[in-house]
Amino acid sequence: MKTVYLNGEFIAEEQATVSVFDRGFLFGDSVYEVIPFYRGQGFRLNEHLHRLEYSLRAIQIAVEHDWIAILTRLVELNGGGNLSVYLQISRGNSGNRSHVYDAEMTPTVFACCSPIKDIYSAGPESVVGVRAIVTADLRWGRCDIKSTGLLPNILVMQQARQAGVEEALMIRDGLLTEGASCNLMLVDKGVIYTPKRGSEILGGTTRALILELAAENGIPTQEVDIDYDRLMSADEVWISSSTRAVVPVLEIDGQPVADGNKGPLWARMFELFTRYQNNLMNG
Repeated sequence: MKTVYLNGEFIAEEQATVSVFDRGFLFGDSVYEVIPFYRGQGFRLNEHLHRLEYSLRAIQIAVEHDWIAILTRLVELNGGGNLSVYLQISRGNSGNRSHVYDAEMTPTVFACCSPIKDIYSAGPESVVGVRAIVTADLRWGRCDIKSTGLLPNILVMQQARQAGVEEALMIRDGLLTEGASCNLMLVDKGVIYTPKRGSEILGGTTRALILELAAENGIPTQEVDIDYDRLMSADEVWISSSTRAVVPVLEIDGQPVADGNKGPLWARMFELFTRYQNNLMNG
């Protein structure tokens, strides 16, 4: 039986209930984070919590908790080890359905865990490259806020699955933004390129770590506009997320990326990731 956290209590998941008038349920008026824990320790935990605070400020939800203590205890109660923690905070129970909300409402705080694979220990040979399609970015204009309003992401992922591939890369006004649940990077002549940080993309914690590791190890990077032709002519294409780390894209719209194999710079970045994660967990 799994344990979840709900509004100050650690309880069995079967006992967790939320009002039908909760604004997260009615309007998606809520934000979330997904945080990997390896060997019971949060990976880039502070960076995730900084992004959470950014999202909360952006939609004007005021809530203060000892997040580290809550999430660490939740992981312990679920057996520790390698778990992904989902944390969601909604504006709370409005008591009715109205677009107008009371600034004094009490937020609803929920967290749960799911098992994840320790990709860093498994080795690069265990990482399976993905195939992707490019499709229209249908999301709202504030993708920098990690909101639970994910219907456009769900629709494009379903489109990808119906096309027989694993990921959807989104394009808006002729420029690539990100994937359905990941950031996007490409490699051209030894340089890592990624779309510019702005309201059109989520500031991924793994994306930030890739750029940090690249800078520390002399790998050039640039944040630039990326159009479809540039994507399709890249030497390597990667996606990144908190629970998948950095994954090579081997095929886009039915066409192989370069020779269709995992690229050498991806292998180098995976090595840097592995070293960073092991040092962090064993430090």
